[in-house]
Amino acid sequence: METDFKKNELSVQIGNKQILSIALPITLAILIPQLNLLINSIFLGHLSREALGNAGVTGIFYMIFAVSGHGLNSAMQSVFSGYAGNDKPELFKTVLSQGIRISLQLAFFFILFTWIFAPFILKNVADPLSYPQEMSFLRIRITGLPFLFLFQMGNAFLISSLNSRLLIIGFVLEALINILFDYLLIFGKFGFPKMGFNGAALASIIAECSGMIAVFLVIHFSGLKKKFSLLSTFAYNKEISKKVIRIALPLILQFIISLTTWFVFFLLIETRGPIEKAISNTMRNVFGLAGIFIWAFAGTCNNMVANLIGQGKQEWVIPTVKRISLWSLGSCFLIVVLLNIKPLIFFSLFGQDQSFMEIGIPVIRVVSLGMIFMSLSIVWLNAVTGTGKTKVSLAIEIITITLYLIYTFYFMKYNYISLAMAWSNEFVYWCSILLLTSGYMFSKRWQKNTNNSE
Repeated sequence: METDFKKNELSVQIGNKQILSIALPITLAILIPQLNLLINSIFLGHLSREALGNAGVTGIFYMIFAVSGHGLNSAMQSVFSGYAGNDKPELFKTVLSQGIRISLQLAFFFILFTWIFAPFILKNVADPLSYPQEMSFLRIRITGLPFLFLFQMGNAFLISSLNSRLLIIGFVLEALINILFDYLLIFGKFGFPKMGFNGAALASIIAECSGMIAVFLVIHFSGLKKKFSLLSTFAYNKEISKKVIRIALPLILQFIISLTTWFVFFLLIETRGPIEKAISNTMRNVFGLAGIFIWAFAGTCNNMVANLIGQGKQEWVIPTVKRISLWSLGSCFLIVVLLNIKPLIFFSLFGQDQSFMEIGIPVIRVVSLGMIFMSLSIVWLNAVTGTGKTKVSLAIEIITITLYLIYTFYFMKYNYISLAMAWSNEFVYWCSILLLTSGYMFSKRWQKNTNNSE
């Protein structure tokens, strides 16, 4: 080992201070891109209602592939944190290099898939009037995946090495550049071409590339690159690559299945009209806002569970997950209350008329209930991820998605009552996730053959 490390300097401790020291920087980091997406939708809402609605379908399609990177990111956090808890930081450089190799291969596969197969998929299921605009957007937007995945790899390392405070730099830069180029390219300001809907796609790619550059510059100039000998070799390591893929593959499949199902839901909504499409895209932004804290605490849970198992402190896992769950629930409840006190203020941001708001308010009430369960479910789901038992989390996802699809098709195709009733499927989904994940964790079956850090 080239660098000396203090004994257990990467081992997490139990308590609110440790939880918040990891979660708060992640919260600020997540806040910025979610504000990005919100501002994106606000710009598109002022461009046209059709653009706002189409952003929902194309956004979900892109997210199917983007969350695959999040699945790999979660697996990387689990592997990193396991080695950190087991006091093996010398392996960080190998884990990061293998993660970069895998992420680039995955990104280029998804780009080819979108360019070759997406036209056949969307042409047969999308609104014929919306299809040309949606496909044109996706051909541009998907090329940002390599930058996004590498950005996520750098962030996984920062979180697992207990340097989550440094995340903020890359996210701030990415957000500012995204907002700037949204304005310049959507509306054609200051001599830039007026690209409309496609301008939002190009702005996002420029921002993701900037974020990727920023996170690796942070790693370099903070001294972490030298301390952990990062990026010194990209030679293939069969053992660690297999370990990352073993943990990541079920997560990637899990996220793809989940988002594909949501994509189907948005396609069904597309048949209900432009107002329903536009409102549903704003609901996607609501989930993003609530998710600012939820995903931060979920990432913290993944990190701490893997780290504790690496330390051999399995008995502390359940108490830690319970504590993180309370923090996640409390933060989500605060956001839900704020959204429901003055929903008209939120809807007015998108420049739509009174009919839009009248249909949207009941939807936001239903979605709020779903988000309360989401705040607990994601934490417990990430606890399962932190144990390394990602095949279990995939099985749970398949069960809950089946229930979700049955419910969705019934209330969208066979017994459509209202958009609010259709969105109540989120309650069914997250409630099922919570019951299954918490039941598995309390059963203690995850303790058998737990080898996250081996």
